[in-house]
Amino acid sequence: MEKTKDMKIIIDEKKIDRFLDRGVEAVYPTRDALKKKLMSGERLKIYQGFDPTGPYLHVGHAMGIRAMKILQDLGHEVIFLVGDFTSRVGDPDKNSVRKMLSLEDIKKNMEGWKEQAAQMIDFGGDNPVKFLHNYNWLSKLTLDEIIKLMSHMTVQQMLERDMFERRLKEGDPIHVQEFIYPLMQGYDGVAMGVDIEMGGADQTFNMLVGRRLSKVYLNKEKFVRTNKMMDATDGRTMSKTKGNGINLGDTADEMYGKAMSYSDDKITMGLELLTSIPMDEVKKIGEDITNGKNQMNHKKMMSFEIVKAIKGKEVAQKAQTNWIAQFSKKEIPDNLKEFNFNNGIKILEVLKETKLSSSNSNGRRKIDEKAVQLDGKKLTDHNFELKKGEFVLKLGKKMVKINIKQAF
Repeated sequence: MEKTKDMKIIIDEKKIDRFLDRGVEAVYPTRDALKKKLMSGERLKIYQGFDPTGPYLHVGHAMGIRAMKILQDLGHEVIFLVGDFTSRVGDPDKNSVRKMLSLEDIKKNMEGWKEQAAQMIDFGGDNPVKFLHNYNWLSKLTLDEIIKLMSHMTVQQMLERDMFERRLKEGDPIHVQEFIYPLMQGYDGVAMGVDIEMGGADQTFNMLVGRRLSKVYLNKEKFVRTNKMMDATDGRTMSKTKGNGINLGDTADEMYGKAMSYSDDKITMGLELLTSIPMDEVKKIGEDITNGKNQMNHKKMMSFEIVKAIKGKEVAQKAQTNWIAQFSKKEIPDNLKEFNFNNGIKILEVLKETKLSSSNSNGRRKIDEKAVQLDGKKLTDHNFELKKGEFVLKLGKKMVKINIKQAF
């Protein structure tokens, strides 16, 4: 694919620094080398890939999409790549072999993706983001080409990946097709002739394989920018497969409510990774939270800014107004019974200790019935764990206030 050369490139050091620093885990080979390239005035080709293993992109993906927007605005060629072929194999999981998806499942999962991503990037205009599918080239590789591709990596190099090391040590199976995934992802960059690849820090191994293949096939340097990983409200990393994220397909009210379910110790992470609040202000907010100041106000600010970054300011203001109206003092009595716990307590235990449920089995049943709400969000996970922060827990008409304090 030839790069378009008639697009004017804007050199804006402030925006370039934001691309290189905000929410960034690492840059390969170095930050300085990539900055020099971005300051050169050359039009670069950048992409991030997304495997359709679930129907919703989430705010963890928004970090990369917003970074793509910076480069789009600077005039570079940006590609949103759907991994509709790589998802058939599935990126290896640290615990088990991923289920191989059918073409029907993949097609269904990616149906609304362009609309979800279009909330933050522009697929039209003078410099549209390209929406591509890796099925178009990976499905056409011949056996000879696949063998050649595999010849550029050794088994020893593959086993350096931490998840393979763990599974080998534990005696868990590693299927041969799992070795082909990093090579397929790496070949994407070769097929498109890209200069930069972006992705989550969990994709570092795959992206560095792509760097190797770009040198072999194209004799060119490919830069890699890895994004920090954002936890979900259940304490696990956000995942399309798990479906535990703040999804880009959620309504503004749903996004705001989910963000308000974060524990206080995640506020600064949310502000850094998912908003445009200046980092010096984020640092000051972190100091306030450490000193026990204004946690609720800061959490509202974080939730507002997350929705604003995706849906816009006006929509975010309405979502915040709706949340406050639902959980105002008119809704929550001042004399609400209060319970204190140490951090790391499971929801079933909290329900039982607060007498909202009579037993763990009763609590499970109420959660299955979607009758349990935490700060207005219906809980669906029996293993949900409450960490440091203040929450309102509701089951039916019963309501209690929960304080989760740091255990020492």
